[in-house]
Amino acid sequence: MKNFKIGAAALALLSAGSVWAAGRDYISIVGSSTVYPFSTVVAERFGKSTTFKTPKIESTGTGGGMKLFCKGVGVDTPDVTNASRRIKASELEMCQNNGVKDVVEVLIGFDGIVMANDIKSHEFALTRKDIFLALAKQIPTDKSGELIENPYTQWNEVNPELPAIKIEVLGPPPTSGTRDAFVELAMEGGCKKFDWIKDLKKTDKSAYKSLCHTIREDGAYIEAGENDNLIIQKLQKNPNALGIFGFSFLDQNADLVKAATVDSATPEFESIATGKYPVSRPLYFYVKKAHVSQIPGMAEFLKEFTSKKAMGDEGYLTDKGLIPLDEEKFKQVGKDSKELNPMSL
Repeated sequence: MKNFKIGAAALALLSAGSVWAAGRDYISIVGSSTVYPFSTVVAERFGKSTTFKTPKIESTGTGGGMKLFCKGVGVDTPDVTNASRRIKASELEMCQNNGVKDVVEVLIGFDGIVMANDIKSHEFALTRKDIFLALAKQIPTDKSGELIENPYTQWNEVNPELPAIKIEVLGPPPTSGTRDAFVELAMEGGCKKFDWIKDLKKTDKSAYKSLCHTIREDGAYIEAGENDNLIIQKLQKNPNALGIFGFSFLDQNADLVKAATVDSATPEFESIATGKYPVSRPLYFYVKKAHVSQIPGMAEFLKEFTSKKAMGDEGYLTDKGLIPLDEEKFKQVGKDSKELNPMSL
């Protein structure tokens, strides 16, 4: 038995070393298409200003990135995953079950989710209730507790003050963190404007979530992939359509698209930072602590991304549309990333 224990220990040590045997001399990043532009800017600056290689970044969507990130540790798995929502408990559990024991969470700032259309097209002043009624699979009738399949085909049927044009919304697929945040903040925000549905949350949380979060599948909502730039291109070809994407893409394409107001708030830097704009969310990236000592440049890349010059209130990422953290939160994030403090939910 003693010899077996020694053999098992040696085998475990050999196995741990073998995951790094092949080596990799660059940082591998996957995840959110919303965080992708910010991550890319940092990576490019990092590659130019240091002796390390420029990190390779793949836009897979938040959900897709989590699956790749949580597969395990070693050079055949990503070091970092970007996320336009916080990691789910089920995803963190998946990580831990696959040997990714210490995950470092880095909150980088905030972003608004916008609904926008071609700059020459109609003006849209939406409420979250309008958004829910236009895009939900089922909607309530005037009778409490009664639901019907969504019958609306035009925006003015949802609200007579809206344009008399076809409901056609280009948005991200279910693997996207933007989609997750949109259904939670915009769809559910409008869904609970109905009192009996709001009360349903107390008695049947599952039914409440299903009702508020399920998007119709009859062509009114069109899954346009993870590439937000592609959605903007499609809006040029279809000026009557609305697209869903992050504020940073609106900011970078202000000459091509314009945003709808939501509950009378315009998605702007200040309205998102102060919380006045109701459809806003935090942005993150997640790091494998085990990779920091093994992949060249990991610690240095973390330092660059969380620096004042990058994600500070006047950092270069604000030029790309990132809404920065307040001073207290900024300092805490910097401390946690420097010390590689593992997260917990």
